Amino acid sequence: MTDLAAVKGAARKAAFARRKPLFEGATAAQAGYLSEVLAGYRGVALSGFMPIRTEIDPRPAMAEASAYGPVGVPVITGPNQPLRFSSWTPQTAMIDGPFGAQVPAVDDFFEPEIVIVPLLSFTINGDRLGYGGGFYDRTLEHLRGLRATLAIGFAFAGQQVDALLLEPTDQPLDLIVTEAGVIDVAR
Repeated sequence: MTDLAAVKGAARKAAFARRKPLFEGATAAQAGYLSEVLAGYRGVALSGFMPIRTEIDPRPAMAEASAYGPVGVPVITGPNQPLRFSSWTPQTAMIDGPFGAQVPAVDDFFEPEIVIVPLLSFTINGDRLGYGGGFYDRTLEHLRGLRATLAIGFAFAGQQVDALLLEPTDQPLDLIVTEAGVIDVAR
């Protein structure tokens, strides 16, 4: 294991421990600010995510957005591949996908212009620590190569850290939304 992998592994372990009590204390209103942000993009194709483990839940905001335009969820199609996004509504039949995330039973793929990104830790500068598979980094790089793509990190405010060790392949967030407010990333 390289030093970088060891440092990131330790950061992930600490982030999981920090996020667990935040999740346990979450309320139904945790997606309120995300709903407000998405209201400014009504009709724009977006992707949320189906929460796993102790992730903050974006589904209330996704459900609201689905009344105005296409909403999808990520689908892992293979290792080292970018994510694909399949259409979702609150009524979509779901099945178990890789890593425990639910995916639509019938795929209807599209490319979103807004991607709501789950994470373990973030900085005020838009840096993000994920699970280590690189799926969102590959995906954002791919989508940003096609058109402007807004990456919105969605997390509990307590997941913010001062700094993260970054790699050249790490894709930055454009905006961070928490249950406590919205952080505009200035670059």
